[in-house]
Amino acid sequence: MTPASCLYTGHVVHRRVLPRAHRLRYRVFWMLLDLDEIDGLSKRLRFFSRNRFNIASFHDADHGDGSSVSLLEQAQTLLGRAGFRTDQFTIKLLCMPRILGYGFNPLSVYFCSGQDGALEVIIYEVHNTFGERHSYVVPVRGAKTDIVTQHCPKAFYVSPFLGMDLSYGFRVRPPAEKVEVSIHGKENDKTIITASLSGTRRELTDRMLIKTFASHPLLTLKVIAGIHWHALRMVLRGFRMFPRERGVEAANGRGVQP
Repeated sequence: MTPASCLYTGHVVHRRVLPRAHRLRYRVFWMLLDLDEIDGLSKRLRFFSRNRFNIASFHDADHGDGSSVSLLEQAQTLLGRAGFRTDQFTIKLLCMPRILGYGFNPLSVYFCSGQDGALEVIIYEVHNTFGERHSYVVPVRGAKTDIVTQHCPKAFYVSPFLGMDLSYGFRVRPPAEKVEVSIHGKENDKTIITASLSGTRRELTDRMLIKTFASHPLLTLKVIAGIHWHALRMVLRGFRMFPRERGVEAANGRGVQP
């Protein structure tokens, strides 16, 4: 049987609209991992491992609540809280792997499909640089089309340059030959920031892993370095900073959006 897991290579773009323009763009690659296949992939691939050091690796503790409970069980628990039958879903996770042991994912996306293959729920797992995580569980409503649009209020502190009084609008092209996820942060119906990722599918093989590693060296280290470099630039440009208030959300929060 052909594995459902694969690679995507592409770009991440952040564009600040208000109170003034600011933009960053960097090259990225992701793994789309069927949560039922990860152990098999680790056995089949020489340069990919689960919970062990390798050129590319997947560590369960980098996602979910960081506990020893499997990510599949954690995702099923979230789906159950949202009122879904958890035994009916195939769940695929789009994320960046650890590269040479280091990893950081600003956003991990779980695509939850029913037995007929139709996408039913998307879980957006947001990570901040304080080591906290929060999951937005958003059902896919309306007609099933190539593009999914969703909305939810902001409930988790991510950046010191963004307040909590925001709402998110998501526009998603689910994984196929291409994958796209764009997020629009709005305040009083005005777009404050947009962030997007887009990638093209690649086969998940040892050869492609080495090729992708060579073209994206130290990927995750560059991501975290880029975040802090642009934060410094925004401070120097006089962007307003919002304090991080403990208690606004719990660390490793697992939110459910109706």
